[in-house]
Amino acid sequence: MDAAAVDTALPALLSSYRPHDSLFSSVQTQWHARGVLHALARASDDDLAGASERLLAQVAAESGRLPLLGAVPFEGGQPARLWVPAQAAFAAGRARHGGAAQLLPGEARGAPQVEPVPAPAQFKRNVERSLDRIHDGGLRKVVMSRSLRIAAKVDVPQLLGQLLARAPSAYTFAMDLAGAGGPAACLIGSSPELLLSKRGARIVSNPLAGSIPRSADSAEDRRRAEGLLRSAKDLHEHALVIEDVAAALRPFCRELHVPAAPSLLATPTMWHLSTRVDGVLRDPATNSLRLALALHPTPAVCGYPTEPARQAIRELEGYDRGLFTGLVGWCDSEGDGEWAVTIRCALVEEDCATVFAGAGIVAGSQPEAELAETTAKLRTMLGAMGLSHVADSEGRA
Repeated sequence: MDAAAVDTALPALLSSYRPHDSLFSSVQTQWHARGVLHALARASDDDLAGASERLLAQVAAESGRLPLLGAVPFEGGQPARLWVPAQAAFAAGRARHGGAAQLLPGEARGAPQVEPVPAPAQFKRNVERSLDRIHDGGLRKVVMSRSLRIAAKVDVPQLLGQLLARAPSAYTFAMDLAGAGGPAACLIGSSPELLLSKRGARIVSNPLAGSIPRSADSAEDRRRAEGLLRSAKDLHEHALVIEDVAAALRPFCRELHVPAAPSLLATPTMWHLSTRVDGVLRDPATNSLRLALALHPTPAVCGYPTEPARQAIRELEGYDRGLFTGLVGWCDSEGDGEWAVTIRCALVEEDCATVFAGAGIVAGSQPEAELAETTAKLRTMLGAMGLSHVADSEGRA
């Protein structure tokens, strides 16, 4: 890769990936980055969007067309991990890449040790306590999540290849955090949910809310999908998200199209209710990160209203989400970019990997069903690692 961003063919882009590189891949775009030219200094500043715009303007004048990329955490007070790479390669179009992921157990032989936080029984209690708050009023939805910390070495390049092969239309990412002042870790995942993309004056947001695990039986799978489209509980949960997203985007847009009803989006493990929101900006120069931050966190990953839901998460969940349910992606000096919601992801460290999953709790939610939903969502990462059985065993605990 050259010192400035260059267009390159997809096979070369992906075959040249190596440990400690960073990559973001969507149906439209791939960025492959190496090294750090500038890290965003005051990454937890309230003016995160402004700081990124100033840095990109500086880099454009000095080094040409290089993107800003990285991740923003769920909690606003925590530092973001955003940087301009020393080298970057760009390609348009869908990536095609495969390979067998390898997971290498650590000291113990056989199955790796797994630490669930919170434990499944505690997660169900968290759902019950969330429902109590919803029934008391003032809170209409809250997202409860859980994590699994797995003692194992993970081959990141091969895991990335598996994720790209399994869900080529997803937003697949591998962000090396160490160079931007973060831990010696890689944030890797395959998100189905687009928070915000921008090309010139046109923007798209594609929130997902309301989900059901898929079935290997085709007739049962279709029954579940059709049931999801008729589910009053899931349609209510979805409507809360879409109303909030539309309200956040309207001040920026001279046109905004919001479909009257959701459609279905399928991933290898889940059916989701999906609504694509399209808009035309009043000011085409508006930066995509500024727009994404105006949306973050949506009720899809936090709840509604936002602040009571966030407080419930702090009090009940029992662990720090970090970058999970934040945003991950890129933007350039013209403000164009793509930002996905940081879900279906793992934080891969030297000798362990932590995977995450959450579920939206609304009136009518059932603790056992919400546990089953998180178990299905965990299979995206665990399946790519060859560890689907880990999710199944934890879900039964």
